[in-house]
Amino acid sequence: MWYSILDRVITPDGKHARISVEDATILYENAPLEALMKIARNVRLIHNPEQIITYLVDRNVNYTNICTINCQFCSFYRPPGHNEVYTQSIDQISARISELEAIGGSRVLMQGGVNPDLGMDYYTDLLQALVKRHPTIALDCFSPIEIEGIADVTGLTTKEVLQQLKESGLHGLPGGGAEMLVDTVRLNISPKKGSADNWLRVMSEAQDLQLTTSATNVFGFGEKPQDRVEHMDRIRDLQDASVKRNGNGFTSFISWPVQLENNSFGRRNRGANRLELGAGPMEYLRQVAVSRIFFDNIVHIQASWPTMGLDVAQIAIDAGADDIGSTMMEENVVSASGTTKVLASEAELQRTIIRSGHQPCKRDSDYNLLPTFIPEFEPMPTPVPIKP
Repeated sequence: MWYSILDRVITPDGKHARISVEDATILYENAPLEALMKIARNVRLIHNPEQIITYLVDRNVNYTNICTINCQFCSFYRPPGHNEVYTQSIDQISARISELEAIGGSRVLMQGGVNPDLGMDYYTDLLQALVKRHPTIALDCFSPIEIEGIADVTGLTTKEVLQQLKESGLHGLPGGGAEMLVDTVRLNISPKKGSADNWLRVMSEAQDLQLTTSATNVFGFGEKPQDRVEHMDRIRDLQDASVKRNGNGFTSFISWPVQLENNSFGRRNRGANRLELGAGPMEYLRQVAVSRIFFDNIVHIQASWPTMGLDVAQIAIDAGADDIGSTMMEENVVSASGTTKVLASEAELQRTIIRSGHQPCKRDSDYNLLPTFIPEFEPMPTPVPIKP
């Protein structure tokens, strides 16, 4: 049956047809990876017909590690009162953005924890100062659960919080904290985090305010394939509603497997880690391919190299991804869970794209293409023939 579903993904006139949740689950569980990747690659060409793979020069800034949510898979946070807590000042954050400007960056992704000691003034003063000091840098900051935390502290609604942040210079709300938009899974991995409905509501409010948004998915918690498809379906439904209502939806979908090395979720499931949890390269590529086939209404699928490595990200292009992510410059959340490769230069991303057989092009956070300088790379070494 899987082959008849794949036959329907691209219509005779070359359009991307919508498949059902049931179809996607069958593909996830039964279709050979090679067949999925072939169709996903062709779907990518429908949405992005040029042989261009994009990347972003940006920097991650984690402005505070204080958090009260206690997600079981997070190794980054520290509870209030811990001797390793920090909250960065405006000058500290500005200095990091100046380093980004020096290498031609265009966006800062700034996120932290749910810090009950920070009032609205901290966030608005920070954004206003950064806009004034760094007017060419897009400020894509915070996440839905941080917005909920600010609302709890201030007594404002989440829509009012977003409005004030936008007026202070916020450009976009990244899609962090989605993890798995299935409440039975969320209750197991982060019982204090807001519900799936809350995440979707805050993102919808951000889209109503014309903020740039993205959708994410962390998988490998022991959930079933239908849970992963349900997550995608809830995002697809919101995309339909937001685009119809205000013309503004998610720019992209990014997924990656949970890291299990240094967190309580990994420790309490030790023994199952290698057999039931996380995801290896083949399962990750299956996730990328199914997401590209499933999302007929999201243009861009991003490969995740920080969790999978540049080599697997290169293959993900052949599984339907049209973007290879960003340089990041600094990363503290994923690396705290055990990932070792968390920084990549612009040249590394370009080389990875070229090796996939495509043309690299720099973009901004709204996926506008930017002028791109590509240096001459040394040719790849020819493998030494193996003697019979």
